[in-house]
Amino acid sequence: MSTTGRTQKKNSIRPYEFVLSRFDSQFGDRELGLITSDEILLFLNQVTEGTKQSTKRSRYSCLASFFNFIKNAVDPKLQNPCSTPMLRKLFKPAKIAYWTILEKEVVDEIIFRTTNPRNRLMLELMARGGMRVSEVLKLIPKDVDSRKLILRDPKSGNETEVVFIPQKVADRLKGYFEQKGIGPDQRIFPLTYQGARAVVNKAGKLVGIHLRTHDLRRHAATHASRSGTPIEIVSKVILRHANLSTTQRYLGKVSDTEALRWIENLYS
Repeated sequence: MSTTGRTQKKNSIRPYEFVLSRFDSQFGDRELGLITSDEILLFLNQVTEGTKQSTKRSRYSCLASFFNFIKNAVDPKLQNPCSTPMLRKLFKPAKIAYWTILEKEVVDEIIFRTTNPRNRLMLELMARGGMRVSEVLKLIPKDVDSRKLILRDPKSGNETEVVFIPQKVADRLKGYFEQKGIGPDQRIFPLTYQGARAVVNKAGKLVGIHLRTHDLRRHAATHASRSGTPIEIVSKVILRHANLSTTQRYLGKVSDTEALRWIENLYS
């Protein structure tokens, strides 16, 4: 099994281990059929206290799946105490947040009007390469291989990942760290997170918008998708996500006007 596969499997199992180990500690000596919905509610409140709605839903789903498994495999008469209208409502999925997506013309103007070479490169790596600000800040010359950037210890848990960037950006990046005399193991952009956010915020003010670092990464994905790039490439190559559902959140909502425009383009 690949490193990615092992990581994904481990991440999938971990929530079940957390919930079921605590469930066993509290109800291990009880008959499952005698556990009430009220007791399940108290238990879930304990194991989800202070967590986000998505975590609450995940832990509820783990417990509900456990009871469904027992019902299907062992005792068909078992009533799942998680399957009550009140519990389903309390632990319903968190509402998916969609972000405002920047148009290409706006991003182009932001980059064009940023005259500081270092700041412009940082913006381009996020907007053209889909890089996270943390990845930009850790970049060193040794990890630059022409149009490929090697990310070490990435967020995914893999040993490395690869970012692909346009030739013009690659040329400017290499020219920048060579001109500045930055050593192979030195950071190309030795800023703090706060400093990087200030660079992005200042760039947004040039065109009169409040710009955040992740807005540029989202733009990279959306622009690629709406230019005809297959979603698998957007997900696995540009954003480097483990699953497509995460990528779909990045792409934003499609307005009726835009949907009609694409339909016309497809069939005109």
